[in-house]
Amino acid sequence: MTSPLSIATRLAQPWSDGAGPITPPIHQTSLFAFDDYAAFEARMMGASDEPLYTRVQNPTVAAFETMMADLEGGAAAVAFASGMGAISATLLALARPAARVACVEHVYPDTYRLLERMLRPMGVEVSYHPPAAFAEDANLLRGVDVAYLESPTSMVMELIDLPRTAAHAKRHGALTVIDNSWATPVHQRPIEAGIDVVVHSASKYISGHSDTVAGVVVGSAEAVGRIRDMTLPLLGAKLAPFEAWLLVRGLRTLVPRMRMHEATANLFVDRLATRPEVTRVRSPGPNATPGLSGRSGLLSIELADGIDIPRLADALKHFRLGVSWGGFESLVVPAAITLKQSGEKNAPQRFGVSPRLVRLSLGLEDAEDLWTDFAAALDAAAT
Repeated sequence: MTSPLSIATRLAQPWSDGAGPITPPIHQTSLFAFDDYAAFEARMMGASDEPLYTRVQNPTVAAFETMMADLEGGAAAVAFASGMGAISATLLALARPAARVACVEHVYPDTYRLLERMLRPMGVEVSYHPPAAFAEDANLLRGVDVAYLESPTSMVMELIDLPRTAAHAKRHGALTVIDNSWATPVHQRPIEAGIDVVVHSASKYISGHSDTVAGVVVGSAEAVGRIRDMTLPLLGAKLAPFEAWLLVRGLRTLVPRMRMHEATANLFVDRLATRPEVTRVRSPGPNATPGLSGRSGLLSIELADGIDIPRLADALKHFRLGVSWGGFESLVVPAAITLKQSGEKNAPQRFGVSPRLVRLSLGLEDAEDLWTDFAAALDAAAT
């Protein structure tokens, strides 16, 4: 049942009702002991859900999982030590040998590598499709076992109509998985649109502090149970209790942080559109596709020929050169650098990413300070 309370209110609620800890305690332990033989036997036989071993179950991690399931509107959640841990565990559990996976083009590069270097050699058939095709082609998912989606997609920020895609998938019996790291549950709730499984790189906006590497999967009890029973214990990519506690702390401020990221992004989108050095701004906004209610601080721009991108990057004072995004700090990543990664320039799913593209992650600094810095760098790069 969906809570009548807003996400902001639910995130601000104390962990315990009435007296007790406001935040969940950190259970920094590798294992849990039992009072007697019967209790131990019951847990080992699956008749009890008491904590047993932190690789598969920990109360602090469970607190984070409970919050994420609530925010995304899923029945259950399972957390991992990284976003790729979450993605790998999901695909390896749901796409067995001989399965067919339809993946969106321009997917996160390490997801592409997972599909090509691990799943394809295991006998999984993988195909890549433009984002619009998932909704427009009613038969694209016929015979497909798993549709792996991003909306918006990495770097180029293209969108998918999730309700239509989910309807096509259900008609053909395909399971849908989406990476919702960009929008977060604040701006997009894929499960309400009919998507089956949601994954997050919790290192990004969910954490928000650039001090935690983590991932999480939310979905039905059946899908999450399959991941929890198969790939969580056997791959061992468990989330540690302290990181889980940091993620709960990060979630408390998710809504105000996303609002500040959005306000800064709105300012940049409006002003970048007036700059002759910028030929295109890629930053989906509210209602750009069904179910998308806001804009995050991650956007991409394409620069005109003659604009010196290395000079632009080096002229910036408040933007750091670095991977990842979603933290308090502002970052810049030129696509020309990422396209030089081993094998990337020949990857079919990367076609269409211009070397003139630059990705910006707008942090929590003052928006006017950031704009003054970026405008000055554009001036420097144009001379």
